[in-house]
Amino acid sequence: MGALRVRKGTFVQLVVGRIGRPHGVRGEVTVEVRTDEPERRFAVGASIATDPAGSGPLVVAGRRWHKGILLVMFEGVTDRDVAEDLRGTMLVIDSAEVEPTGDPDEFHDHQLIGLAVETVAGEPVGEVEDVLHHGQDLLVVRREGQDEALIPFVKALVPEVDLAGGRLVVDPPEGLL
Repeated sequence: MGALRVRKGTFVQLVVGRIGRPHGVRGEVTVEVRTDEPERRFAVGASIATDPAGSGPLVVAGRRWHKGILLVMFEGVTDRDVAEDLRGTMLVIDSAEVEPTGDPDEFHDHQLIGLAVETVAGEPVGEVEDVLHHGQDLLVVRREGQDEALIPFVKALVPEVDLAGGRLVVDPPEGLL
């Protein structure tokens, strides 16, 4: 999904968009899309939670594409001033709303965050704190009393991901950790 993650208590909220500047005078806003499924997430009638929570939930009253930018109308947002007040608001969904990919070697970021990391020899390494996408997917592993480790998320270095067991196994080359 490539979305940003906002950790809230025991569940994870995924950012699917950020409200930008108003477009016109009738309350329409630009939305910076942060989801692979904008047609589904911003369907007319969809209720979308917000961060900050006090700004929503917002219900999509209309949407259209204009020069590659998603423009959205929300119920109750009928003028430019109200639209301007929403500027910068994050549009979020609960991670439980994201459907599994079906590919056993493909994972959403939120599935990996929080997993315990151990070596193939069973030695504890730390916990996955984040997933970076910089040309190559990198696991950010928080290690107690040490600097965080960046581990490329490739089968050769991460031979096992056990979501049910809450762990992943790494086979790091000399010097990686």
